[in-house]
Amino acid sequence: NTIMENSNHQSFHQDMIARLTGISGVHITPYRDDGEINEGLLGKIVDRISSAGIHTIVSAGNTAEFYSLSPEEIQKVQCLAAEANAGRSLMMMAVGRSLREAVSRGKHAKHDGADLLLIHQPMDPFASPHAQAEYFIGIAESVEIPVVAYIRSEVMTISDILCIARHENIVGIKFATTNLILLAQCVNETSPSEIAWICGLAEGWAAPFYSVGARGFTSGFVNVKPEISLAIHSALEAGDYKE
Repeated sequence: NTIMENSNHQSFHQDMIARLTGISGVHITPYRDDGEINEGLLGKIVDRISSAGIHTIVSAGNTAEFYSLSPEEIQKVQCLAAEANAGRSLMMMAVGRSLREAVSRGKHAKHDGADLLLIHQPMDPFASPHAQAEYFIGIAESVEIPVVAYIRSEVMTISDILCIARHENIVGIKFATTNLILLAQCVNETSPSEIAWICGLAEGWAAPFYSVGARGFTSGFVNVKPEISLAIHSALEAGDYKE
């Protein structure tokens, strides 16, 4: 039974890794004139992105005003997005800020319709590189669903990044710096079945990221015209850099 459970767990993670090599579309959070969330418009935006065939919906990521929303608003946005998605795309819900807050939201996310979590990198400028790595790992060990680590700065060493990448519950790294040498080193130290290295700098950086081994990319442009993002992804997957 243990062997079967381990095999099923590994198969599930490899399937998740494969699906993350598509587009991770980060929906915006629309507001009303009084500053409250425009729930009806939010549903329409997510429905449009899902209907277009975007592979993963990222809810309450940076593009969705994560650091401007209260914890209660983040949960509301994510629940509304999951409802509008209706199971068509993978549902990735973002967590972050304090470790306690991130773990608490992460534990409830599955119930709210999340397939996996996106962990924002800590904003604390005084946090040591090792402490930042421990932050990702601490959340990954406290939740029931797979996670993607969002790395936005170069403060962590390659050994810290690889420590995150090799955690059994971390299925992807959203790599969002322009240090392609560091990315190439990370890709070369891992296998495609271990982790998805995702371009975290959207369409404009997707081609150079692909050239060093990343797959898939994040996108805020899907809020405008998802068909263009899908065409870019198809060209990259075909190795057609000119297109």
